[in-house]
This record gives sequence, C-alpha cells and structure tokens, in this order.
Amino acid sequence: MKDFQIELQTTADGSTTLYRPDMDEHYHSVKGALTESQHIFIDCGLRHLAKDSLRVLEIGFGTGLNALLSALQSDIRQHYHTLELYPLPKEIIDSTDYHKAVDNPQAPTLFAAIHAAEWNKAVRITPSFTLEKTECDYTDSTTLFPQGIDVVYFDAFAPEKQPEMWAEGPLRRIFDAMNPGGVLTTYCAKGEIRRRLQSIGFIVERLAGPPGGKREILRATKPQL
Repeated sequence: MKDFQIELQTTADGSTTLYRPDMDEHYHSVKGALTESQHIFIDCGLRHLAKDSLRVLEIGFGTGLNALLSALQSDIRQHYHTLELYPLPKEIIDSTDYHKAVDNPQAPTLFAAIHAAEWNKAVRITPSFTLEKTECDYTDSTTLFPQGIDVVYFDAFAPEKQPEMWAEGPLRRIFDAMNPGGVLTTYCAKGEIRRRLQSIGFIVERLAGPPGGKREILRATKPQL
C-alpha cells in the first residue's frame, strides 16, 4: 500500500467514512456514507436493471461498503469484479462500522468474508455472490478488464483530485467491456464528465442525488444494439 495518512470520520447518517488529508478527500459523502452508496450504486445501478443475474464492475474497492451492500441483494446472482490500486490495511477496515450500520443480521459475516477473500482470485462468498478483487492500476492500458459487464460502480476520487481516473481512454475501455443496455453510475455530475461519457457513446441522464446529499448524480447507459 502507498504510504499515506487516513483518518476515520463519522458522517451525517451515523456511518463512518475515511478521510485522506493529503488529497483533502473523503471515501464517501460526509452527508451519509451508507445513504450515498445505497442510493447511487444499489438503487440507481444494481436494482435499476431488474435482472436476476449480473456482472458488476467496481472502480475503487475502498472500504468494501459497495461490495457489502451488493452482496446483501441475495435475490440477484452476481459476479462482482472490483479494481483497486491501494488496498486498505486490515486495521483501517476494522475501524469502520459498516457491518454494524447496515440493518441486516448477515452484514457482519459478509463484511468479514469480503475482506478475508484472497486478492486476484474469484471467491464465492455466498451462493449468489462471487467476488473477484484485483489489485491493479485501472488507468494502465495493459490492465485486463473483465468483459460482459452489466453494471459499473464508478467510485473514484473526484476528477480534480484524480483526473487520470476520469480520462477518456479508461472510460472508453469500460464502455467497450459493457453489455448493451448496461449502466454506469457515479456520484459525479460535473458537466465535463457528463459530456465525456456522451462523447464515448453513453446515453447519460442526471438523477436526483441521495437524501440530504448531492443534488444530482449521473447514470450512463450503453445503447442497445
């Protein structure tokens, strides 16, 4: 892991997030980490497609909150790929409270299993949820993307902090890896990013943000053939 300082902070909905002083960036919205992830990635992404079997690609594994919330959607069979350049150490993961904040008795067991899963290998966490965590640089043109993706959780740090993550090249590779009709959701609603996604070929819509949080988010859909 790259050597940088991380601080634990409590967000408005009572769940925690991590803060990187070197970038002045939080891993989740300070308006509510759990509320944000549920709205943007589960409600507007995973469940929007209304399918019973999906391949998910997450850009930025981070704390594993999005993976936990996805694994709890047990009525949807998922192969969940996540790409992360700097996996967090166990002591930082253990300091978060997501397994307690999520109102589901399965959350603690699932959260532990998700983080115990070996990297760079497909691991069956539950009968309906297979996790594949890959330690890699998503922006590297030699990184192999999984194919046949239905849902993309784009959860990188903000474009002004990590512009390379939002560059046209990597985003185009995501587009190419997706199935027709697949969706990408992100908290970022900046006009520059919306126009870039459109220029790549996505149909982009602005949606209401999470309760108490950002006013708008983006959902980008790859057109049907």
